Amino acid sequence: MTIEQIYTNCLAQGAYYIESDGEAAIIDPLREPQPYIEKAKQNNAKIKYIFETHIHADFVSGHVDLAKKTGATIVFGPNTNTTFKCYNASDNEEFKIGKITIKVLHTPGHTLESVTYLLIDEEGKNHAVFTGDTLFLGDVGRPDLAIKSDLTEQDLAGMLFESLRSKIMTLNDDVIVYPAHGAGSACGKNLSKETVGTIGEQKQTNYALRSEMSKDEFVEEVLRGIAPPPQYFSKNALLNKTGYAQLEQVLASGDNPLSVELFEELAENKDTLILDVRTQQEFVKSHIPGSIFIGLNGGFAPWVGALITDITQPILLVVPEGKSEEAVTRLARVGYDNTLGYLEGGINAWIEAGRSTDQIESISALDFESKSKSNSLNILDVRKDGEYASLHLKMEGVQHFALDYINSQMDQVNSNKLYHIHCAGGYRSVIAASILKARGFINIIDIAGGFGALKKTNLPLSDYVCPTTL
Repeated sequence: MTIEQIYTNCLAQGAYYIESDGEAAIIDPLREPQPYIEKAKQNNAKIKYIFETHIHADFVSGHVDLAKKTGATIVFGPNTNTTFKCYNASDNEEFKIGKITIKVLHTPGHTLESVTYLLIDEEGKNHAVFTGDTLFLGDVGRPDLAIKSDLTEQDLAGMLFESLRSKIMTLNDDVIVYPAHGAGSACGKNLSKETVGTIGEQKQTNYALRSEMSKDEFVEEVLRGIAPPPQYFSKNALLNKTGYAQLEQVLASGDNPLSVELFEELAENKDTLILDVRTQQEFVKSHIPGSIFIGLNGGFAPWVGALITDITQPILLVVPEGKSEEAVTRLARVGYDNTLGYLEGGINAWIEAGRSTDQIESISALDFESKSKSNSLNILDVRKDGEYASLHLKMEGVQHFALDYINSQMDQVNSNKLYHIHCAGGYRSVIAASILKARGFINIIDIAGGFGALKKTNLPLSDYVCPTTL
């Protein structure tokens, strides 16, 4: 028996390859099917099933494409409605993979169709449980994504309470837990950095699995502090229900080198977005006017999904050399399939062709500290709500302006003011600065190194508040 977790840091997502006696199954695959196909081929195995724990909202799953290429059966939980062929499993139904068994545990709460897959080994012992978004390490799935007219988030949270206690907490403590996500995912609020655990560990450490917890307490604690879901979640969920273009087609149309002249011609369309995916340091020094920055070196796909509101918007890429296919693929993972191509030769080709560039002024935390002693400054802290609430600069002029909501809160900044902008480490502040500049806010200065650097100065800070109490 083989179990392999295939973890993608950008999405904080875990897919799983399971194999026994020449047969294989994939749980919650990513958009690109080829890595799973190659893995099975290397092991002389045939992919028999594609198990989905639920209709995913935070990424486009690879189930449709993978099934077309392998003939494997797509398996969802009870009452899942899709426009493509799949098998709706019943609670406690079992599937054989070689000498092992996968048992379906219907665990509604995160969504109504959510299931957990229990792996029973060759000796008939409960070995591991693939919990999807029902149970994470340190947290449980958010119950506010599948609300229907006759259900509230409180109703779903109550279902989640019952699912955890009747289906998961009854398992032996030594059963291994393989969740769908880890820290950094927007599918929960307190996820661990660890990606593999046990039932026993979670009973001891996960706030949502306290044995003395009442249903009312669970509902209140699970719902407390949940941020609104990113805008792309509903769009990805729809794609996962209805299907999507094959990744090969997306790459064929999007991974194309464009001359400076053609790139410039395509960029003249007011609906086309120029997306620069280099590092924040490179973007700050020189970029195409009007372009926005979301770097491949950070949480690229989730920030694309959160900030680019039109999933069908035409996109032109400025990429580091050799990174075009990666950029197009990572866009496709969250459903952004309308890439037109990338600038051949990158920013250097643009400059050599005599085209103009723009810059973002950036200063060190020490320079900012020195500047603040003799000036009254306007400061934008673009970290998440919880980050800001736990600790921030305690100075006149500090304004919390979370990057997550920048598109809907643009009226909170004044184009006539000069702003100094920071996040935690420098990645998100440059994203925010690029969006502001693209919309005409030219008086922006980035603080390099972000709050991590600011904390090392003598600037005053608020009292620390533990995030778990927020």
